[in-house]
Amino acid sequence: MKNIYSNTCTVLNNKNLYFDELTEEEMALIESNKITLTYKKGEIISKQGSFASHIIYLKKGLAKVYLEGKSKNLILTITPPGNLMGLPCLYDGNNVFLYSASTYIDSEVELIDIDLFKQLLLQNSKFAFAIIKTLNASTVQTFGRFYCFTHKQMHGRLADILLCLSQRIYGSDSFNLPLSRSDLAELTGMSTESVIRVMKDFKDDGLIKTDGKDIELIDIEMLLKISEVG
Repeated sequence: MKNIYSNTCTVLNNKNLYFDELTEEEMALIESNKITLTYKKGEIISKQGSFASHIIYLKKGLAKVYLEGKSKNLILTITPPGNLMGLPCLYDGNNVFLYSASTYIDSEVELIDIDLFKQLLLQNSKFAFAIIKTLNASTVQTFGRFYCFTHKQMHGRLADILLCLSQRIYGSDSFNLPLSRSDLAELTGMSTESVIRVMKDFKDDGLIKTDGKDIELIDIEMLLKISEVG
């Protein structure tokens, strides 16, 4: 049986399919009311507990969504371009961001007024269904994150993240990784020293090659096995 709790760093990129369900008039309404902002690497896009007046669409860049804790943060997902952030704010009775989001690299976002977004959900059932599917995919991905943290050892956690970056973020076995070792540690729930040690194990075993920020996954089959068995 396929393990649905592998590749847990992000949902599969839906390539804006939800916006394809909008009419020309509805898209024009969004275009005329959206606000475009740019963020430098490391800047906060949304703050947990702050007032949610907009749904956030990541147009360019790479971001992380995380829950803030007293001692450390819990990363829920890496968000590539073409994805929405802030959708949990849509339900009645909530008007604040339930998580924070910040950038891994220089990024560009579009802010869509949350009342306009709700209006479109009410009047366009196909658009609403596409957003529901997006939320469902996000839920499964979040379940996978917790499964990874609670059932996988260090090698399994890092293999899972490297495969997810390769398959879901960059779509290539070779990619330039903007995340630091400390970022990977936060993402995998490990110490920075443990990430460095496991990365060395993967290199020594011929599973990956690294050259500065460049990473190439060599033995995909073995990385998949390590990710699956934890």
